[in-house]
Formats: sequence, structure tokens, C-alpha cells
Amino acid sequence: MSSSRYELRFSGAGGQGLILAGIIMGEAAAIFEGKQAVQSQSYGPEARGGASKSEVVISDEPIDFPKATCVDALLALTQEACDKYSKDLKEGGILLVDSDLVKNLPEGNFTVVRFPIINTAKNDVGRTIVANIVALGAMVALTGIVSRENAEKAVLSRVPEAFVELNRKAFQMGYTKALEARCG
Repeated sequence: MSSSRYELRFSGAGGQGLILAGIIMGEAAAIFEGKQAVQSQSYGPEARGGASKSEVVISDEPIDFPKATCVDALLALTQEACDKYSKDLKEGGILLVDSDLVKNLPEGNFTVVRFPIINTAKNDVGRTIVANIVALGAMVALTGIVSRENAEKAVLSRVPEAFVELNRKAFQMGYTKALEARCG
């Protein structure tokens, strides 16, 4: 595997929009940054509420294996997802968790960033449904794997005109809150 390979995993409960968040991250990398990107997902029975995941592999070189096996950055919106998927987080990686829902953190040598992602969507943006976009903004801020501008373009290319400002606000809120949480 190439040293330029970067693996992200978005995890939580089925129905939280994490598949879409992964797709948008992949599109930001491939369409707007000219990188190689592949997205895969697990949502069979998980679509009804169990742990689900969306994985994105980004590289400057061709990607020879589409699954994340040594995750650089993991988002966990639920305790179940954190417990199930954190074992693949590599040393020195980033673990982003919803501080209201993930209380028990795994042991390991990685950076943990905690803030109330779902409540930020509800209280600061005004709609819980955009928690996935808040989380996406946070992952962009913490990883730097794609630029803020190109990630925002990818988000806005995916939403109907009537929801552009809501999604822009959600993305920007996630981006800002993650940086504040990392420094705080």
C-alpha cells in the first residue's frame, strides 16, 4: 500500500447519513482535488439502527484495495460503533466521537476529539438531520486530507437549492467546533 494512502471511517447507527458523508468525502477528494478515492459501506441489517460504517480511502496513487484496514481517522457517533470499529484505528490516528453518546473510549495512542455532534446539529444549526454534515465538516478540519473549500463544494453539489444554506452552516459549524474541541 502506498504511503500516500489515507483511510477514513464514518461510523454510527443506520439512518444517520454516514454513507452519504463518506460519499461526499470521496467526491471532494476525487472530483474537486484530483486524488484517487474509493468509498465502501456496510449497512445491511444495520440500516435499521445497528452499527453501520462508510469507509473512504484517498490516495495520490492508484488504490489497489478498497477497504480500510488501518484507519487514519475514525468518526464514531454511537458507543456501539466506537466499540466495534475502533480496533482498526492506527497508532497516531484521530478518533472523533459524539461526546454525548460515546462515553467509554478505547485504549490506544491516538488523538481523541470530543464534541456533541448531534446536539450541535440540533441546537446550533437547527436540524438534527444534518448531523452527518456537521461530522463531515469536523473530519475535514481534523484530517486536512481535502481542503475546506473543496469539501464544501462537494457538500453543496449534493443538496437541493432549498437546503444549501442549512448544509453550508452545518459543514462550517462542524469544521469550527472540531478545531475548538481539538485545541480545548
